[in-house]
Amino acid sequence: MREPPQHLLGGLTVAILAANGFEQAELTGPREALQAQGVETRLLSLATGRIQGLRYEQAADDFDVDMALDKADPEAYDAVLLPGGRQNADRLRASPVAQAFVKAMDADGKPIGALCHGVTLLLAAGLAHGRRITGPSTLRDEVGTAGGQWLDEAIVVDGNWVCSRKPSDVATFNEHLLQLLASRRKKTMVGTADDLPSSMGEDG
Repeated sequence: MREPPQHLLGGLTVAILAANGFEQAELTGPREALQAQGVETRLLSLATGRIQGLRYEQAADDFDVDMALDKADPEAYDAVLLPGGRQNADRLRASPVAQAFVKAMDADGKPIGALCHGVTLLLAAGLAHGRRITGPSTLRDEVGTAGGQWLDEAIVVDGNWVCSRKPSDVATFNEHLLQLLASRRKKTMVGTADDLPSSMGEDG
């Protein structure tokens, strides 16, 4: 899969929603891939300060929060990234503010990238009905109850969503997330497809 030209993604801003207990590789890996393509990222959490990542349930590094979620405007962001980590996911899914944020992003058709347990925020927000979703196999029944279809695949793209199962899927997840952002940029750019570089053809 070809990566989009950097100049087409520069100027985009992606919100990263995370709380204490996020799977660190599922935040840092996508964030680095986004920033390498000129995308600005902002770490949003339930409160300001610092949050701690995990590496497979073991304490890892602390990260500075850029803004509390209740102060963030979904309209200011072009996409949202939801790292996994069970503790992180449980905290976010219980937050009405976090639920409202992803609802607003989805209503605008903006790309949503959810890794591992990160998808549970989308389930809690009532957005899963009719969606094809992957994630840990332990979520199979919960996805079904929420009206979605759980698939045993490393990566699933459904409309403006891309989901993945585990940290080892991050590299492939990044490629698909970048493609969703590039497609979103194409739709919002003034002009026709003929004005875009040939590397951004219909086959991505």
